[in-house]
Amino acid sequence: MTALPRGSTRLKILLVLLGVFLLGGVTGASLASLYRLRGHEERRGGSGGGRGNREDKIFESMRRDLSLTEQQATEIRAILDQTRNDYRALRAEVRPRYDSVRQNARTRIRALLTPEQQKLFDARAAERDARRGDDDEK
Repeated sequence: MTALPRGSTRLKILLVLLGVFLLGGVTGASLASLYRLRGHEERRGGSGGGRGNREDKIFESMRRDLSLTEQQATEIRAILDQTRNDYRALRAEVRPRYDSVRQNARTRIRALLTPEQQKLFDARAAERDARRGDDDEK
């Protein structure tokens, strides 16, 4: 049985650790990018004025891949529009429950903070609420 030189074993271990670290970094960056992208698409897709660019691409892909007739395309577009409106109605119906849970958590957190921390916490919560309000109006 031949033993590997001690430096060779250490090098292999270091390379494996480096590989794991790099793979973790790439995976984390990919997931973060996907998370931001999905959040952006949901906010844009929830716009009240018109269809989002993503929705148009999906519909056009469906139209092309399935070779839809004009009548099919019109009816499918109506179904997709109705579904989007149903999702909006469901979000509006459930939102008060989410808001209640959020407010309860904030109240419990504030009770643990000093007055100075509470001011900062309240300001940050107001910023988040403002951003969420902007997203809801789209």
